[in-house]
Amino acid sequence: MNQITKAKFTKVSFAQFCEHGSQEIYQQIKLPRRATSKSAGYDFFVPAALTINPGQTVTVATGIRCQMPDDWCLMIYPRSGLGFKYKLRLNNTVGIIDADYFDSANEGHIFIRMTNESDKVLEIPQGMAFAQGIFTHYLLTEDDDTAELRQGGLGSTDKK
Repeated sequence: MNQITKAKFTKVSFAQFCEHGSQEIYQQIKLPRRATSKSAGYDFFVPAALTINPGQTVTVATGIRCQMPDDWCLMIYPRSGLGFKYKLRLNNTVGIIDADYFDSANEGHIFIRMTNESDKVLEIPQGMAFAQGIFTHYLLTEDDDTAELRQGGLGSTDKK
């Protein structure tokens, strides 16, 4: 059982990131942070400039992983301004990052897959905030007896 009491963002190793970007891009990765003291969400910044054409789907390898208490999850959403102006949506509607993903085979590397559903080209310059993550504490039912452990990375919890 992990004993941490707060969440912490870190980068994945360059070895994990290198198939998605260069050493230069890796060095420029910014850890998620809140824009204001009252912001609920931690902004995720695009590691490299990105163009998303109307109807196009892209996957962003953020280079970020997150350690958090066992009874927390991180929910990922598009930034509201991009959703409003470009109908930018996540392909899984809301990304859920489980606490045990941190120790997965891919180092808990957070990927964000999204689609531009507008009729406008969306240009996102390197380092611009494009998504946000909100931490949530969750509860268990009194009869919960799940003992399975994560065996893989992204999308692995339904694979036995």
